[in-house]
Order: sequence, then C-alpha cells, then structure tokens
Amino acid sequence: MKKLKIILVDDHHLVRDGIKSLLSSTSDLEIVGEASDGIELFEILSSVKPDIIIMDISLPGKSGIDLTKEICKDYPDIKVLILSMYNNEDFIFNSIKAGARGYLPKNTTRNELLEAIYAIDSGEEFFSESISKIMLKSYVKRATDDEKPSEKPDEILTTRELEILKLYVEGFINKEIGDKLDISIRTVETHKNHIMRKLGLKSTVEMVKFAIKNKIVEL
Repeated sequence: MKKLKIILVDDHHLVRDGIKSLLSSTSDLEIVGEASDGIELFEILSSVKPDIIIMDISLPGKSGIDLTKEICKDYPDIKVLILSMYNNEDFIFNSIKAGARGYLPKNTTRNELLEAIYAIDSGEEFFSESISKIMLKSYVKRATDDEKPSEKPDEILTTRELEILKLYVEGFINKEIGDKLDISIRTVETHKNHIMRKLGLKSTVEMVKFAIKNKIVEL
C-alpha cells in the first residue's frame, strides 16, 4: 500500500508531536520529516520529496506563506496545507495566493485533518467550515464593492456547468457532485476545467467569488 509522505513544519516541537500523535494510527500516512523553519525544510527537501507539507504560518525567518510560494514554484508536485492559529482573512487569502491547497485552524479535529489531507492529495482544495465562513464573508463584501459587473454567467456557461458551479460553492467535492448528478468524477472534473477556462479562473476559491458576485447562489 502506497503511503502518503508528509513533512511537518512548525517551530513548536510540542505542536509537531501533537500532529504526529493524531496521525500515528493511520497506516497509509508517513511522517518523513520535521522542520522548525525554512532552512531546515529545504535541507529535508534536498533528499526527501513528500506528497504534502503541513505548514504553520508564524515561523522564524521566512513565514509559512513565503515558504509556500517558494515550494509551489520549485516543487509544483508538493501540496501545502496551512495549519495555523491565525484566522485573519489576509493570512487566508495570502496563503491561497501563494499556492496553499488548504487552510485549517490549529484547533481542528483529527477527522477534519485527515479529511483535508486526503482531499488535497486527490487534487481538491480544503478549507475548514470556520475558514470558509471568513472567506465567504469577505467575498460578499468584495462583490458588493465591485463597481463593474461581470459578464452574465448564463451567457458564458451551460446549464450543467452552472449547476456544477453552484454545488462547488455549496461546499461539495467532486465525488459528492458526481453522486448527486449521477455522473463520473472525471466528468465533474471536465466540467470544472471548462468552467474555469471560460471564466478565466484558476481555483475553486475563485469560482466561489465569481458565483457570489454574479448572484448564482442565494446567501
């Protein structure tokens, strides 16, 4: 059985021990390295290539956001999951902009951490409910403040694409959307790619913003 290789980056040894304890009983996950800062992290990456890095934001030297940007540029196959005590929207959006595939608060549960790891490994993005609410509130404000309206979605997307877009905004992942619409995961992903290409978007997060701005979902 293939194990997902994980590196933990946090300057508090106790926090790293806590994460290891949460994941220790999961047979398909393996902690292959620990780092307290960027220097230690890149030393590990010189010899070990993980699938996922669980990254804190507040670190000595370069921040976790800066390190995420460097990792996504130099190691595009490695996915970064932010695990932070900060829930400020600037930290959240800057992390996403840097390339993080998910964001969790440090008071997350074991089940939610595992869910995030598996979702990110499968190509999804994952944000805890509390983080998603902060993002949604910010998007609503930004959409209200935008003066120039976007093109009408129904003139750009097909009925099926609009349907799938709504489900993404409501928080469903590919498999759940496929089950709801009785279509394969690959078909869902194809529709998602079409939506993003047509709208000039780069992530599921940007699709949420577009949907709110264009009143595709009721808030």
